[in-house]
Amino acid sequence: MRVIELAHIMSGPVCGMMLADMGADVIKVEKTPDGDDSRRFAPVLECGESASFMIVNRNKRGIGINLKTEGGRAVLARLLKDADVVTENYRGGTMEKFGLGYEELRKLNPGLIYCCISGFGRTGPYADKGGFDLIAQGMSGLMSMTGEEGRPPIKAGSPVADINAGILAALGIAAAYAEKLRTGLGQVVDTSLFEAGLQQMYWPAANYFGNGTILPKMGSANSTSTPYQAFRSRDGWINIGAANQANYQRLVEVLEMPELATDARFVTNQNRMANRDALVALLTERLQTRTTDEWMALFDVAGLPAGPVLEIPDALSHPQALARDMIVETEHPAAGTVKGIGLPIRFSNGKSEACLPAPMLGQHTRDVLMEIGYSAEEVDALVRANAVLASAVAAGAEA
Repeated sequence: MRVIELAHIMSGPVCGMMLADMGADVIKVEKTPDGDDSRRFAPVLECGESASFMIVNRNKRGIGINLKTEGGRAVLARLLKDADVVTENYRGGTMEKFGLGYEELRKLNPGLIYCCISGFGRTGPYADKGGFDLIAQGMSGLMSMTGEEGRPPIKAGSPVADINAGILAALGIAAAYAEKLRTGLGQVVDTSLFEAGLQQMYWPAANYFGNGTILPKMGSANSTSTPYQAFRSRDGWINIGAANQANYQRLVEVLEMPELATDARFVTNQNRMANRDALVALLTERLQTRTTDEWMALFDVAGLPAGPVLEIPDALSHPQALARDMIVETEHPAAGTVKGIGLPIRFSNGKSEACLPAPMLGQHTRDVLMEIGYSAEEVDALVRANAVLASAVAAGAEA
């Protein structure tokens, strides 16, 4: 699968990186002269490269094209003529202004899968409205239920709408590619940050559709069962998932609080939900008598689902993350050894690899253009005309 990535910042690059990790040849096309806007996102390293850009653009080759020039548009058209997929997250109508909208491209390449990721999708009253992760989290209802009652709206700490939109786009592309293998025809794959946020609302929607209930903000607690939340220990926090009766019994046994198994306030989950504050207070008092590690050792023996609330450095160095190859390294020509988050999918017949670092701006322009039939002299002419940007980084420097 050859993917031409016109997308920038987060959602589209996440999609492209997932496809690249699974073996697709992803060519990232960046605007000139400045490239993807995320190249200027913090933190920018001493070498001038952005860590934010590098973490979602590995395993791609990068070229720079000026789509405001006739020569640049001709280069992109030639790239798309034999591509399987193109991804873009421009505002609606941008590609049409360049004469490269789907209706034109399908004449050039009937098998092209055209994936567009936008703020609100390509149809509906908000189709022409721009959007960002923060806006999507707010409008999807996600921020209305995040945090604690009486506090200002809080977004998720990670850009979940952006990232989920990228995952949805990759899933849609995989389905469209399966159809292409059967029919030879491409199609439009259309998803958005708004829909990616709405998809996170399964449980709240179930309550609202079921009986009109609007769930309150509950911090780390759960609207369907308790105790299922973060508790303070002597030295930190621990998540306890006693979400069913068997696990509740395990919890009170490990805590050596048998009275909680027979107390009428806590006998069933319905009783526990009605008296959650009282139960949480009793459990917290007991849990603060030992450290998180001490409790974890006891919970693991009992088979009770529980886990520490880790800080970012601890999460990224956790033995389970390392055992699952979730931390990968590439060698970048400017930044040196760069760590990233691995592909969160495992295959019994195949292995994802982090072979290439995120590209320097225009790093592979010459190689890619010569692959699609341009001569060295023609590439030089395009560079002189500012139609494309070719980095001075030598071919193969990413190895």
